[in-house]
Amino acid sequence: MANTATDLTEEDAADLQFPKEDDLSTFSRCNIFDNSDSTYCANCYCEVQSKYILCEKCKVNICLSCFSNGAEFLNHKNDHDYRVLSTNFVLFENSDWTAEEELKLLDCISNYGNWNLITQELPNRSVNEIIQHYEYFYLERNGCKGFPKINFPDVALFPELVVPYRFRLADTDEPPRYLSNTVGFKSLAGYNPARSDFEIEFDKGAEDILSNLEFVDEDDPHYELLTKLQCSLVEAYNRRLQERQRWKNLIRSHGLLLVRKTHSWLKRYDNTINKNIYEKMIRFMQLCKPMKFEMLMEGLHRVGELKLHISRLINLRKIGITTLAEGRLYFKLKQSHEANKKSLKLFRQDPALNWKACKDSNFTIISKCNRRRSFAPIEISGMPGYSKLSPQEADLCSTVRLVPVTYFQLRDTLVSECRKNGSVSLQTARKLLKIDVNKTRKLYDFLLQEGYIQKTSSSIS
Repeated sequence: MANTATDLTEEDAADLQFPKEDDLSTFSRCNIFDNSDSTYCANCYCEVQSKYILCEKCKVNICLSCFSNGAEFLNHKNDHDYRVLSTNFVLFENSDWTAEEELKLLDCISNYGNWNLITQELPNRSVNEIIQHYEYFYLERNGCKGFPKINFPDVALFPELVVPYRFRLADTDEPPRYLSNTVGFKSLAGYNPARSDFEIEFDKGAEDILSNLEFVDEDDPHYELLTKLQCSLVEAYNRRLQERQRWKNLIRSHGLLLVRKTHSWLKRYDNTINKNIYEKMIRFMQLCKPMKFEMLMEGLHRVGELKLHISRLINLRKIGITTLAEGRLYFKLKQSHEANKKSLKLFRQDPALNWKACKDSNFTIISKCNRRRSFAPIEISGMPGYSKLSPQEADLCSTVRLVPVTYFQLRDTLVSECRKNGSVSLQTARKLLKIDVNKTRKLYDFLLQEGYIQKTSSSIS
């Protein structure tokens, strides 16, 4: 066999012609950029390795295994001239990347398009090193002037995606595997992560369908009818098993095993989506994939945040603030005012500065002051249900220190009682609402004034 041109020494060529099994085992498969059939062995169609054979007459690639076995196929004979080629050489000047790494890089970019996944295929290279190498030698054409020229626009080719959520979404983590008889194990509601099963199954009575099945004798005159009936029962049992498995997958995929974690996740949406809404929305979990449902909830959460910002801007506009500078000054002065009120309250509560508590005081207290302690109004703008309040109702909730959702519940309770009996008394309102008597009185008087309820003749004044 004549060897016309070789890139290696004769000893290397002899080793390749009759390779050792250990040498062949060291060549592992790698992903080569597949732009034509030239990267595959023409006989076994496996990808050529870092060293391979090129037939000079047929112009086809042959892997080391087929070459060592003297394979003949199509018009190729094992006595044709050949060359030993290798991809273990530096392709570009001023670079330490081999041609094999370059092929891996191009292959991964074509298949993945993700730098983190490309790093897994090139473990000896960092993410920044891969990005800089690709941009310098390929995009900027420093590797070869024959590369296509790219005219970069003023804006980014791939602008950052604007998403309606503020934290990175991730797939559901594996459920923790707590030890038995621990608090964490009990919090899983009977779920055993090692078996991926529950101690108490969903629809635990499904097996009762098969409990009364009996063997039917073929000589029975109703054999066919009874057989069909038993088959129907088995099909019904299988459907219930499928429904059980569906609920298991739903709980597992959406991460609903930990009760406390689920409640804390839903608690996050109290001020933006509202409890009544998200309790209805969670029913759609069975229709959405976990990530899609998470994106839906985060989108609604972002909408709620925007509504809160808009309501705050409206309140600022009502008091005459029209610029951002005025708004910053207002909040700064408001914060200072709240701090001064707090310090004044602490100053008044100091017994050393209270003349009533002074033993050496020569003052005579004529009458005891019966003035009730008053509380500062709360800020309810942006709370769930605030947009549904009228100005009078908003003022009442702020002064009485009721959140809008609670106000609506108390109002609906008294209105339904008034519709039921034709009127409602203050004493009845106190029994129904079961809140502070002063708040009940103010709420009762307000609802009377606004015409929501009617007062009975025997109502307590």
